[in-house]
Amino acid sequence: MAGTDKESLDDLPPSAKLVFKVLEYNGPLTQKGIVEESMLSARTVRYALERLEGIGVVDEDVYFADARQNLYQLNTEADGGQESIDSRTRGNSESSEEKTEACCAE
Repeated sequence: MAGTDKESLDDLPPSAKLVFKVLEYNGPLTQKGIVEESMLSARTVRYALERLEGIGVVDEDVYFADARQNLYQLNTEADGGQESIDSRTRGNSESSEEKTEACCAE
């Protein structure tokens, strides 16, 4: 990360990557739900969520079934939507639109 101020998903600890994947596979969850799915401690999940929110890939919202809890979900508007999140998880920087343009340009 030397030379750059922008932190990415690749720079995060494994626990944050696991929480990201849990949210990717299961959709929006409360912190308790993430703890149950990931089998991480509540403290570790809190820290991971803070890091994920810090880079803008997770949104926190009110959980209407129990307003004392928050609902966490992947931010699909950050950097162009789900395609951007998918390419970050795969390490692929080329979007499907760029691939289509390159393929069909001839």
